[in-house]
Amino acid sequence: MGSRACMKLWIEGAVSWVYMARIMQNVERFLSVESLDGRLKPCSRDVKYQNKENDGDGSKLNGKVLTTQPSRWGTWEFRFYYLAFIVVLPLMLKAVMEASSELNPNYPRYAGMLSKGWIFGRKVDNSDSQYRFFRDNLPLLIALMLGHTVVKRVVRYATGASKLSFDFGFGLCFLYAAHGVNSVRILLHMLVMYSIAHLLKNERKLATVLSWTYGIGTLFINDKFRNYPFSNFISCLSFLDTGYKGIIHRWDVFFNFTLLRMLSYNMDFLERWSSIRQNQPSTSSADASTNDARISSDSFESSATSTVLNERQRLVAPHNIQDYGVINYIAYITYTPLLIAGPIVTFNDYVYQSRNTLPSINVRYITSYAIRFAICILTMEMVLHFAYVVAISKTKAWTGDTPFQISMIGLFNLNIIWLKLLIPWRLFRLWALIDGIDAPENMIRCVDNNYSALAFWRAWHRSYNKWVVRYIYIQLGGSKNRILSSLAVFSFVAIWHDIQLKLLLWGWLIVIFLLPELFATQFFARYRNRPWYRHLCAAGAVINIWMMMIANLFGFCLGSDGTMVFLRDLFGTLPGITFAVTASGALFIAVQIMFEQREHERRHGINLKC
Repeated sequence: MGSRACMKLWIEGAVSWVYMARIMQNVERFLSVESLDGRLKPCSRDVKYQNKENDGDGSKLNGKVLTTQPSRWGTWEFRFYYLAFIVVLPLMLKAVMEASSELNPNYPRYAGMLSKGWIFGRKVDNSDSQYRFFRDNLPLLIALMLGHTVVKRVVRYATGASKLSFDFGFGLCFLYAAHGVNSVRILLHMLVMYSIAHLLKNERKLATVLSWTYGIGTLFINDKFRNYPFSNFISCLSFLDTGYKGIIHRWDVFFNFTLLRMLSYNMDFLERWSSIRQNQPSTSSADASTNDARISSDSFESSATSTVLNERQRLVAPHNIQDYGVINYIAYITYTPLLIAGPIVTFNDYVYQSRNTLPSINVRYITSYAIRFAICILTMEMVLHFAYVVAISKTKAWTGDTPFQISMIGLFNLNIIWLKLLIPWRLFRLWALIDGIDAPENMIRCVDNNYSALAFWRAWHRSYNKWVVRYIYIQLGGSKNRILSSLAVFSFVAIWHDIQLKLLLWGWLIVIFLLPELFATQFFARYRNRPWYRHLCAAGAVINIWMMMIANLFGFCLGSDGTMVFLRDLFGTLPGITFAVTASGALFIAVQIMFEQREHERRHGINLKC
């Protein structure tokens, strides 16, 4: 009986380990980057694996061999790192909760900014106006998402209307509901941009320059004349000045996303028109109008293809030229799920997906994505209920706090900024997924999982990054003209965010800060195979993280006063210096984990370059 009992226990233990391993595999798969966005999954046609005796695994992605190192997850080095995580992370949580505690002497200074919460009877820090608008209207947005989905399916089933036709009608209605009479201003900008592309379609360079000039000009026009009375233009339009202003009065803030779609349409149309004209036989000037008419009426390669196009192919999908008409243009610009804040889908991609459902659009993936979205909301709620860092920053209530506590106030502020952008973007992307459009995931890295300034910008607001790369960076020469292209990109990014000189200077400074990283990466690349190379990169990454954190603390969290207090305490006191050294060691360990995580992805054929 004893041996049988032991055997039974051994079998039960083995079965338990198998179940546990399966659970861990499912959790890893659920949290993996490739499960977040179908674009990130390695394709079996493009990825091949081959073993290398010295360099570990090698994977071939898009014709290039990715050399990876053997896994370090089970080494003694990383076991020490795991121990450090077990010790340091609770201390970080303890520090920020002590700074947010009712027992903290600074609590009365910001207590008035806290609201009644719903978790364990605690108050909630709902003092961020941007996230408060979204949080308070979340039930309305979810109801709108469900209502839009039901109405679209019912109308299309009853009338047989195409997705594009429905998006056109519903988009105009939603535009008016969101911005009221101010939608007239948006429609006017849309008409001008459309006219530039179509009236000057045979002069591609001129049309491109004017599209960008007017597009950027709209940002300045809106900044100065967003509330300019209609009656000052035409007296008979005075009734618009007292008309319905919509749910969102600040229409100009959200117009910036509309601008990206307008420019995308113009560039895609001009590119397609130019490619068609180049394939036409030359004609005399007398036959030019006849040739243009023939181009407009000819049936070119259909967007409905038997082979599913990947993302790069969809960017230049050979649509019929009639697909670039005004109906599809308005449908794209006013596409309801992505109208308010994106993510950004190019015109070519939107039209293609409206007629071809991608394999990524399935119940299992959408359900998984919805669960991740719900987890993000709950995470944000937990942070807002236990870390009152936004209210502390607004009232500058950190007198007497230690450098460790001040740094945690700043760090959790950055995490809240990341979450308050991620959550709306994921809601709107989820809405689009339910509607059959797979937009790019905007946030593919946690804000804490970054060590490179260059890579940070690739992962932050990713659809916008892909947009500027396609329409600005590559058009100006890309890596062949990196400094000029980067200056143009960050200048546009700064102006696009807000019309302020300090933001334009910020954009130029970003480029200057990127240069040392670029030069250091190129210089030390020759030592890639040396055993100390990984640790040298980690040391450089620690410096990078300090610079990025201080810059972001200054710009978005603590302001000049708080940052100066932090730096003075950090480098001017013995506890501060001790913390700086300890924190640098912790960052070094964190960077090593980041390196290994990216190596793990590369072993699976995924190279995100961020």
